[in-house]
Amino acid sequence: MRRMRRLFLIGGGAFLLAVIAYLLVALYWPNTFPGGAEQSFFVSRGQSFRSIADSLEAQGLISSRSRFSLVARLLGGADRLQIGKYQFTSGISNARLFLSLRSGRDNSMIKVTIPEGYRARTQARVFSRTIGTDSARFMSLVHDPLFIDDLGLRDTVLEGYLMPDTYGFTWQQDEAEIIEQMVAKFKEFYSDSLQARQEEMQWTVREVLTLASIVEAEAVRDNERPIIAGVYLNRLRRGMKLEADPTVQYGLEEEPRRVLYADLKVDHPYNTYLRRGLPPGPINNPGRASILAVLYPAKHSYLFFVADGQGGHRFASSYTEHRKNVRLYRRARRAATSKR
Repeated sequence: MRRMRRLFLIGGGAFLLAVIAYLLVALYWPNTFPGGAEQSFFVSRGQSFRSIADSLEAQGLISSRSRFSLVARLLGGADRLQIGKYQFTSGISNARLFLSLRSGRDNSMIKVTIPEGYRARTQARVFSRTIGTDSARFMSLVHDPLFIDDLGLRDTVLEGYLMPDTYGFTWQQDEAEIIEQMVAKFKEFYSDSLQARQEEMQWTVREVLTLASIVEAEAVRDNERPIIAGVYLNRLRRGMKLEADPTVQYGLEEEPRRVLYADLKVDHPYNTYLRRGLPPGPINNPGRASILAVLYPAKHSYLFFVADGQGGHRFASSYTEHRKNVRLYRRARRAATSKR
């Protein structure tokens, strides 16, 4: 009887040691990654713990899904794992990895560059591609009057207010937070002095952004932006139609392309070949230089401009001079085509 008790104690002790050893391995044994010392891992919205564990195992970041699941049960909070992009170094334990996912502390910032002149829907696609956001929700917020009002803007759409810049966002960051940061960047730039200049011109913010978006779409060289802005302002003062190709493109609701002669005859609110004055609103989200060009345009007598075939433009004060510049452009284009 005494011997049996001793054997039982020894066996129980051995079993307990085995359990402790297994738990220590499950919790703290290092995971060695294939193919490099550091690996990226993504947790997406609505992803279940089981799906996350399966992905970790499939990617080789954990050696055993069952041991990782045990760690999750021991530490708790498997239903609170944070979405994001994580960077994990080879040798990380299950406990460290799980706690990182639960707290989000290793959630990486992802740099996203939004160039000047992108439409809101193009921006939405960039964010979807780079940080996994929902393009449809982004665009619904762009047109949501209550959301726009909460941002402190007196407008009906956010096209024009989404400031181009390089931002740092987390994986699948909330679309509303992204837009809030972009609008905040615009407000930071559009200071009191710029607002005073706008009021001196007797324009609204929307009108400034509308013309700035046209300048953004037309200009390539920064030094030409104030000149192009001046051309359009001269035309507006004389009651001339703006005749801006980019507005026609925007009104067709297609991806930007070369405007055809037939497009100029399609009547819509953005066709500045048929309608006088500014179009209803911005056609893209202009950068700082284009906004400044509208607020502080170059003073001149130019009423026309056409591409010079080398990335810039030729400007003219009369239609006769403009036609001459058009012929020079066509000649340059033919010469460039013949060299291909």
